[in-house]
Amino acid sequence: MTTAQFYCQYCTASLLGKKYVLKDDSLFCVTCYDRVFSNYCEECKKPIESDSKDLCYKDRHWHEGCFKCTKCNHSLVEKPFAAKDERLLCTECYSNECSSKCFHCKRTIMPGSRKMEFKGNYWHETCFVCENCRQPIGTKPLISKESGNFCVPCFEKEFAHYCNFCKKMITSGGITFCDQLWHKECFLCSGCRKDLCEEQFMSRDDYPFCVDCYNHLYANKCVACSKPISGLTGAKFICFQDSQWHSECFNCGKCSVSLVGKGFLTQNKEIFCQKCGSGMDSDI
Repeated sequence: MTTAQFYCQYCTASLLGKKYVLKDDSLFCVTCYDRVFSNYCEECKKPIESDSKDLCYKDRHWHEGCFKCTKCNHSLVEKPFAAKDERLLCTECYSNECSSKCFHCKRTIMPGSRKMEFKGNYWHETCFVCENCRQPIGTKPLISKESGNFCVPCFEKEFAHYCNFCKKMITSGGITFCDQLWHKECFLCSGCRKDLCEEQFMSRDDYPFCVDCYNHLYANKCVACSKPISGLTGAKFICFQDSQWHSECFNCGKCSVSLVGKGFLTQNKEIFCQKCGSGMDSDI
């Protein structure tokens, strides 16, 4: 570069014996460079002149002395920081303001440290422990109760009930029948294996049966209609000498008048009203 070329590209003033700035192979006097090219500080809104250090983060610029935490005002120069809503925060302020709080100890879970999440709450890894043995649960299976979270071995030891059918642990819900607990999905008819969870059922020797199976296998049959006599829904029936009738079937075998609450006569396992049975050989 010759002496004739040693001048400011912007104002054309000679740069001999003066400070200058080289930008894109062009020379600028300090005054022109600062006026034309300087970035403006996000904090103080003043230009960051060529003799000042320009700190840049995501196309935003600060003087070195202005690059501070917006909450505690401590310098962030050569220190870790985080941004929230375009504000710069030191790691301590960011943690206090933005980080999750441990559900157990209520302290901040610092950025970068491992945290455990369960049912919308957060724990330090060392705070997320079994309520009984106090050992960290981590990512192992757990069972939650109102009193806390439990590892599976401790829950089984302290609280578990077992299904009378499959003998496996019942962790929630269940059905009680004959002082025994059952999984809902295990409470089935002992005959046809139909799900009885929301069905009417009958019991025989402490085994559950659906109404159809019970009637087919065990229910007494009506002498008149031969259909099962079920005690469900308050159905009434008549019993006489080891024979049973539905109340609506307990009628005179000749005139069909109802004999419920009335005197009657029998002959060859048939029943008759006193009028129709008069003159017959009968057993009262």
